[in-house]
Amino acid sequence: MAQATTQITTSGFRDRIDAFFTAVSVGMGAYMHRRSRADQIAALNAKSDEELAKLGITRDGIPAYVFRDLFYV
Repeated sequence: MAQATTQITTSGFRDRIDAFFTAVSVGMGAYMHRRSRADQIAALNAKSDEELAKLGITRDGIPAYVFRDLFYV
């Protein structure tokens, strides 16, 4: 009967690869949070209907207003 063992050692290369992918995921998370524009939507939702009317938008038109540069209406 044959028996095999595998020994995986941590090397500097593996640590650098792990650090690289960690940095990529942190950067991607920050980018997605900034791009979400949730803070703009929340700020507009906090306004009264009269304030929104002065801006020329309705409450149901807030997402279209916030993302107007991404979508052609």
